[in-house]
Amino acid sequence: MARPKAAFVCSDCGAEHGKWQGQCGACGQWNTLREVVVAKTQRGAAVGYAGGAARAAKLRDIDSSEDARIPSKFGELDRVLGGGFVPGAVVLMGGDPGAGKSTLLLQVSVALAQQARVLYVSGEESLQQIAARAERLGTPPEDLTVVSETAVERVSELVQVERPHLVVIDSIQVMHVQSSDSLPGSVTQVRESAAQLVRLAKQTGVVVVLVGHVTKEGNLAGPRVLEHMIDCLVMLEAPPGSRYRTLRGQKNRFGAVNELGVFAMTDAGMKEVSNPSAIFLQRPEQMAPGSVVTVTWEGTRPLLVEIQALVDDVQGAHPKRVAIGLDAQRLAMHLAVLHRHCGVSLADQDVFVNVVGGVRIGETGADLALLAATLSSFRNRALPRSLAVFGELGLTGEVRPVANGQDRLREAGKHGFTCAILPHANRPRRAIAGIEAIPVGSLGQALTAIAELPER
Repeated sequence: MARPKAAFVCSDCGAEHGKWQGQCGACGQWNTLREVVVAKTQRGAAVGYAGGAARAAKLRDIDSSEDARIPSKFGELDRVLGGGFVPGAVVLMGGDPGAGKSTLLLQVSVALAQQARVLYVSGEESLQQIAARAERLGTPPEDLTVVSETAVERVSELVQVERPHLVVIDSIQVMHVQSSDSLPGSVTQVRESAAQLVRLAKQTGVVVVLVGHVTKEGNLAGPRVLEHMIDCLVMLEAPPGSRYRTLRGQKNRFGAVNELGVFAMTDAGMKEVSNPSAIFLQRPEQMAPGSVVTVTWEGTRPLLVEIQALVDDVQGAHPKRVAIGLDAQRLAMHLAVLHRHCGVSLADQDVFVNVVGGVRIGETGADLALLAATLSSFRNRALPRSLAVFGELGLTGEVRPVANGQDRLREAGKHGFTCAILPHANRPRRAIAGIEAIPVGSLGQALTAIAELPER
């Protein structure tokens, strides 16, 4: 009997190697090769859904107008997707266990089933469990078609019979292709299952939503090639101990990336948070040193978040630099700028910085607010409650402009802030009612402006 042929597949990029080696030759990652059995297929056998024969066409003869998007009935999800589901698109939703992926998609499926044909495929729950969960959420799926299946071929046949507008696959890790000998959840099965579902979506025009698990490192489980195959990748993040969930777009071929949607997990399922700035600004009336509000930009909208800092004497041999929600290396770099250009040394101090609410800031507009909060704690002087600070800090000590400065300033004024320190290039051309803009060009000017602020 012939020995089954084996290959070593990289779990990050999906590259195949004939033998095991410590480093992947394609992506350069270490210890990512996993041994898999190469699938055996019969000659001439159809693998999955093949559809009609491919046709070539001149680009000038193709209608470039987009099909009407399908609203999800959830404004926050539509914001992340760029306006709704695009027919023929494949959306991958990942997240930690218990974040609410299945709950959110079940609610979306029930809402869409009232006006469109929706097929909910669950490979992890029985039909009774799905019905019980829908009843517990208060959304009985009267018009929703559900099926418990893990074979991609049978799902493809069911799609051709039901002709749905939207198909939800929960989850891609339990799906398998019958022509492959690999176990469900392996690199080969995940890749082949996703490839057939992508082909199904493109040839039939149905929207396919895949649910994906994440590893303990927080990365999407399965080969990295899976992220390149799909059209949209959204991650549902659940900060520990918080009932709020953030849905962040990491890839979108039909809209802006890095969009942010906020939901609240309740007994009745996921509820939209229309004003996320309000939940991140629940501050006490009496301000404490080390707290300042900044206006960050997430996707296409501004978001007000609070940055807190704690500066204390060194408790060990080396000073600590801890940043939660911010880049720790960027914190160390800005402390060096503070010392070089303003003469304030924190070499004998431990510095801890945190973004309230579990939000992670990935842009540079929070640089100036980061140092303002740090100095407030170091000097034990509380900043005014009505102050907002934003701006990028350069290594030469200059305060550089940020994108959408006018919109950030208006968002701060909308939430009752009466004073804002911002880059000189972002100063408003016309005065904005109710808020005083203080433009600064360097870190020294910003610290002087903060010191001259009256107690409010």
